[in-house]
Amino acid sequence: MAAIPSYPYETRLSILHKSLETIDEKALANECKFTWYNQTLCKVNDSVVRLGVVQGEYHWHKHDEDDEFFYVVEGQLLIDLEGRTVELSPRQGFVVPKGVMHRTRARLRTVILMVENAGIIPTGS
Repeated sequence: MAAIPSYPYETRLSILHKSLETIDEKALANECKFTWYNQTLCKVNDSVVRLGVVQGEYHWHKHDEDDEFFYVVEGQLLIDLEGRTVELSPRQGFVVPKGVMHRTRARLRTVILMVENAGIIPTGS
């Protein structure tokens, strides 16, 4: 049996807010002390919305069954794909289709929102 890799990310998959609750993304991001943080905010149908507060780089990975949407709130997010890098500034978003190798990185502290299937494994398939 293969060992499950350990990653230096703070990933919280439990849903923080129920329907009809106000979500204060700015307060959550401001309270964050982690370099690479991922918190599931809420569930919408079969998808979840996650808050990411990131600096540095994530590992290369892919999701065989799921697309991933990234939206920058503040900072700049770089999404490396095989053969190119996409640079996202505040109020810009991008979908990485299922099966596409990618990694995200940020030179400076960056706040993002992600929308993805509730069953996705953030570290990849």
